[in-house]
Amino acid sequence: MTVNDTKTPDPAPAAGARGQSTTRLGDRVFSNLSKGSGIALLVIMAAIAVFLAIRAVVAIRANEGNFLTTFAWDANADPPYFGIAVLLFGTVVSSVIAMVIAVPVAVGIALFLSHYAPRRLATPIGYLVDLLAAVPSIIYGLWGALYLVPRLTGTYDWLDDVLGWTGVFAYDGSPARSLMTVGVLLAVMILPIITSVTREVFQQTPKAHQEAALALGATRWEVIRVTVLPFGRSGVISASMLGLGRALGETMAVATVLSPSFLINASVLESGGGTFAQNIASQFKEAGSMGRDALIASGLVLFLLTLLVNGAARLIIARRKEYSGANA
Repeated sequence: MTVNDTKTPDPAPAAGARGQSTTRLGDRVFSNLSKGSGIALLVIMAAIAVFLAIRAVVAIRANEGNFLTTFAWDANADPPYFGIAVLLFGTVVSSVIAMVIAVPVAVGIALFLSHYAPRRLATPIGYLVDLLAAVPSIIYGLWGALYLVPRLTGTYDWLDDVLGWTGVFAYDGSPARSLMTVGVLLAVMILPIITSVTREVFQQTPKAHQEAALALGATRWEVIRVTVLPFGRSGVISASMLGLGRALGETMAVATVLSPSFLINASVLESGGGTFAQNIASQFKEAGSMGRDALIASGLVLFLLTLLVNGAARLIIARRKEYSGANA
């Protein structure tokens, strides 16, 4: 037998070849389930939008007022007369106040827990912050109505003395059931959400970046300013948008604290105003068929407002993609 006639034995099958078909089947199942979940979410969102739009069109067509500019809500009248100007103003203003208060405090707490506090102190404080996120809205509302409102009067008097000349912080001594109080309460409510997400993002900052800054002689604050904050910027924005989403849609706490009226006050310290969610909760029980359609129309505006806010956040994050963890 010559050398050329020698047969080379067939290579042994790979160790994972026997289970290859099973692995591929699992991959296909997982892929299909993932795609189905994503499609189901889009379908649900579209179904909600279509439902809100159909019911809203009925109310808007029958409305004798201007839906966007009317300062009244009498949807049960014949003909109905209502508008969302006060609700849109109150929702946006109270949410902005909450974000202005909550975001800096949340970032400070997150930095303290992730880079300053010792582990034996950071762990229980972190658990406490996470626990605050589980407190029901009505509990926050009762705390705000019974504790916060009476104790903000002195603060409002001080703001009136210092900044009352602006008109925005003028105070007439009425009970502190205003958009400012709502904003403070919402800030307390969204603080745990923003803090928890921001803390987790800051903890993912690469240690090599921090150690390199320290090796160059940077102080702890300079390390945070140069490495931690740029790395976590997109995460802070995402956390803030999560908090803003809750602030925009908060119902029971706002309804418990706010003294509603369909007036737009120049001062955020004066009682009155309203929000979309608060108006829906307070009006729905006594609303007739047309009244419910009008409330659904206001809910559609809130739905679109939330989508616009989240879309804007995604654009901001995309433009700052170089700061994300994926590119670290």
